[in-house]
This record gives sequence, structure tokens and C-alpha cells, in this order.
Amino acid sequence: MGRIGRDVVFPLLTLSAALAGCVTPPPPDPRAPPTPTAPPLSTPSPSPRSAAPLPKASPDRVVARNERFVIYKPHGGDTLRSIAQDYLGNADRYWEIADFNGVTAAEPDQMLVIPLRAGNPIGVFANGYQTVPILAYHRFGQRESKMEVSVADFAAQLNYLAQNDYRVVRLQDMEDFLAGRLALPKRAVVITVDDGYASTYKYAFPLLKQHGFPATVFVYTDFIGASDALTWPQMREMVASGLIDIQAHSKTHANLSYRLPGESDERYRERLDAEARVPRDVLLRGLQAKVDMFAYPYGDTTDALVDVLRKRDYRVAVTVNPGGNAFFADPLLLRRSMILGDQDLETFKAKLQTYRQMDPR
Repeated sequence: MGRIGRDVVFPLLTLSAALAGCVTPPPPDPRAPPTPTAPPLSTPSPSPRSAAPLPKASPDRVVARNERFVIYKPHGGDTLRSIAQDYLGNADRYWEIADFNGVTAAEPDQMLVIPLRAGNPIGVFANGYQTVPILAYHRFGQRESKMEVSVADFAAQLNYLAQNDYRVVRLQDMEDFLAGRLALPKRAVVITVDDGYASTYKYAFPLLKQHGFPATVFVYTDFIGASDALTWPQMREMVASGLIDIQAHSKTHANLSYRLPGESDERYRERLDAEARVPRDVLLRGLQAKVDMFAYPYGDTTDALVDVLRKRDYRVAVTVNPGGNAFFADPLLLRRSMILGDQDLETFKAKLQTYRQMDPR
């Protein structure tokens, strides 16, 4: 725990000892200590994943609280997820409690401090700022090729994320992070898969479920149901898991930064509009899912296409320009790093830059 965290927590723990025998928690203190700036806190979007009901945290285990913090003594049925659900409104925010207290589980009778407010939602510090890498995959299989990541390599990459404290978050959370409404874990990473190949369901989905990692799959709707493509039942199963979002990758996968021969300004704009509108309508009918994210075919875009997406109320769009995304990134021009089948694990690690240090001079 950092210096700022200790300065906040120790006085609260001292207060908790004095209040341990009290039945009624004290009223909010108008002189509450300043919100800590590290580690960043967050309010990720609720997860629709199906799971057994979480046990309820016990109000009588609250030792002390004010408008910024709760000091809670867990009992045997508590988990970090159940505590986060009750006090932060979202079980997926369990990591905030874990990071703030430097723990991995809720141990009975070991007091936890629950931070109720995000202290640094845009991840800016004196010597740098947080960046969020978005990883872009295409195909998965039993062999290695440039555009196809082998199952063994994908498994090794997910294992590396899980074993090195990276937190895979949902692409939809990027909009709130960029708007300063939402902090993300300090080692947040987003996983995306383009095109809609059947190998996403056959090979990638089981490994993502094994780790509980969410991902966004961008499909171009003319491809759905083709011999090597995802089917509607497969996509419905992935969406029902609560881990996978299916979003738009255009209708035809044409490179929309180029005009057709002899195409007028008006016809070009009409074609762009159809490429944004049709996949949303098709996916809404087929999946009953909200579609407000778009992956540019080949990663290329134009001002005209960005304008069409904005008018069609798309909230997030992604390129394949490499690099991470800081608080000042344009949500309709997010960077993504391509993960290719001919790259080794060291190359993969190099694409996980989650902090950009600044030279103070």
C-alpha cells in the first residue's frame, strides 16, 4: 500500500478500534481525509455473466464508515466479489478492494477498507499517465501463420496476463474511462477479435471462459453463416456467457477509406451509412444486443466515416494503429495492437504497455 493509502487507512483503523463496540456507525465526517491517488479505483460496467447468487455482506460487520470509506470485518461467507456487490454496487469492482488493501481474498475477521469513491479516474500521475492496450486478434488454429494465432500461443498469452496481474476489462468501459467517469485497473488490457471466424468460438472462447476474461468480437454481417464463419447459435451462446460482446465490423468488410470508381460524394456517404447501419440492425435482430462499437475494416478510416459513426450514435471505434490509449484518446479512433501468429511471447509482452512515463525536465 502506498504512502497516501496508509495516511488514509491508519487513521480510519484507529477510529475503527474505538468504535468496535458501537452498534450504530458514526455519521459522515465533514473533515474526511483526502481521496487517495494510488492505486486508481474504478466502476466497471456490470457484467451480465450468469453465476450463482453472491452471499450478502453483513451490515453488522461494518466497524466504521464515512462518505469515502467503509471499514468492514468479513465473516466466513464473504468474498471480495460479494462485498463489492453490496458496497460498490458491482461485483466486478472487487479488484478495487483487493488493490487498496493489498489482498487477494476476504479473510474472516481481517478488516478491509472499502474505498467508495474513485480517486484518480483518468490515471494521471506526477511522472506519467496510464495507457490501456487493446489487443486485436483475427483467427485461431492448430498451426502458426501470420494472421492465425495457434491455440498454444493464445493459451500462453492468456496465462501470462493472468499470472502477471493484468486485468482484462471490457471495451465498452473505455468510453467512461476517456470521459473521466471511470477508473480502470492500473494494468488494464482489452481483448478484441475481428471478422467473425468460427475459430473464435471453437478455440478462443473456451480459453477465455477458463480465465473469465471478457472480449469483444467484431463481425462483418455479410460473413455470418459462411463455411468458415460464426453461426447465430454460436454467437448467442457466447453472448449468453456474459463474457463476449458481438459488435459491428461493417456489412461487407470493404476498405471504406476508398471510393468506388466514379462514386460521387453523395453515393459514397450513402454507402458509408449503410456499412454502419446494416450491421447494427442485423445484430440487433439476431442477438437482441446493443451495438454501439465499430471496428474499421483493415483499420482504415476517414473523416467522413467517423462523422457517419458519430451520427449513428456509435460510442467507440477502433483502428489497428498500434499503441495504448490514454485519457486524451479519441473514443472513435482508439489504437489497437495486432497480435499475429508469427510473433513470440516476448513480442506479445512488449505490446502490454500500461503506463507512459514523462520526463519532468
